[in-house]
Amino acid sequence: MAAEVFPRRQTVAQWQSDQLRALLRALLPANRFYAAKYAEAGAPSKVTHLGDFSQRFPPTTKSELAADQATHPPYGSNLTYPLERYTRCHQTSGTNGAPLRWLDTPESWDWMLGNWQTILRVARVTADDKIFFAFNFGPFLGFWLAFEAALRLGCRCLPGGGMSSVARLRAILDQGATVLCGTPTYALHLAQVAGAEHLDLSNSPVKTLIVAGEPGGSIPATRARLEALWPGARVFDHHGMTEVGPVTYECPARPGVLHVLESAYLAEILDPGTGAPVQPGDSGELVLTNFGRAGSPLLRYRTGDVVRACPDTICECGRSELAIEGGILGRIDDMVVVRGVNVHPSAVEQILRTHGGVAEYQVEVNTSSALAQLALKVEPLPEVADAAALAHDLEGALQIAFNLRVPVSVAPPGSLPRFEMKSARWQRVGSPGGRKGTE
Repeated sequence: MAAEVFPRRQTVAQWQSDQLRALLRALLPANRFYAAKYAEAGAPSKVTHLGDFSQRFPPTTKSELAADQATHPPYGSNLTYPLERYTRCHQTSGTNGAPLRWLDTPESWDWMLGNWQTILRVARVTADDKIFFAFNFGPFLGFWLAFEAALRLGCRCLPGGGMSSVARLRAILDQGATVLCGTPTYALHLAQVAGAEHLDLSNSPVKTLIVAGEPGGSIPATRARLEALWPGARVFDHHGMTEVGPVTYECPARPGVLHVLESAYLAEILDPGTGAPVQPGDSGELVLTNFGRAGSPLLRYRTGDVVRACPDTICECGRSELAIEGGILGRIDDMVVVRGVNVHPSAVEQILRTHGGVAEYQVEVNTSSALAQLALKVEPLPEVADAAALAHDLEGALQIAFNLRVPVSVAPPGSLPRFEMKSARWQRVGSPGGRKGTE
């Protein structure tokens, strides 16, 4: 949303308060999940301001939603309308447990498409662009939203489902795709495949890389690596979730800063331990309420994403929407404390991409003893002549950055796990009931 829509924080707060009250009236008491959850919170009409809402209405967690869908299969009870009203079904990846299924009404879908169109416009995408979508056709929400939003803008949409990486590269080059949508990991992978197949990207028509799904798009070293491998292309980062929809877009003036679509979301940044708001400049968990998805809403949803708000009220780009510095820093359950040092996934990636020579990597977090330990596996790029030297140099770089000894080992090419070409980089082992999860 452009600056002229929300010129002052007070204007944003008033508009959001009105949207919140309308949402609460629409879903309570019709929505069984929230009617039960907020039975003690009082009548929604009595919500006088955003702070009142945050104090009286407890957050929603992913574990609650998973338990609800297990109790009320297959879609759970977080539905405001009869099933006949819903026309779209999508689901989360399920990499850390059973996937969450999410239904949408035509109205909710239209609302999310409008948000995605805003993201595309800020990325300077126009009807003249040809967009290649490097995704498979599955229940993943982001692909379908991005594809349909681009159609609405009048773009030529080039689907890449069911194709090998080489076939995708040839389609991009042969059809003159000007925009590539995918994860940062897959955009890097495509460039590496191009090199192996002697496909020259120096004259690639791609001018914009729209990336999401991982923190890499807002990590300076990863951005620089992507733009070096795709000469003439600009990285544009954003993020969203199946449960809430598209949430942020990259600041036009400050690469690596994401703006929250505050016309669509009430965003809070809270201390994950106490639930109290953090001060600007401090990191915390992003908690979201979506205003326009009344059919399957989420109120004060704990996303698990670690973010840090910029202290400035008005951004350099002129927007007053909440600005998140460094994008998504990582996940609450991926950040680890090692000998008193907070280690975020984004910090590790910045070191590895700055050093170079790494095609893919995986961090193992071992919590079997009282003190957590980190170990790193790396897949070297084909042009790396001395993999042992690369591992030694990376150990030194990590030592300098974190004042920690992190052993680095070399993995064979293609051996580290990937999910739909999205990295599976942080693995926890040794903790009772602990997870083996993905970043």
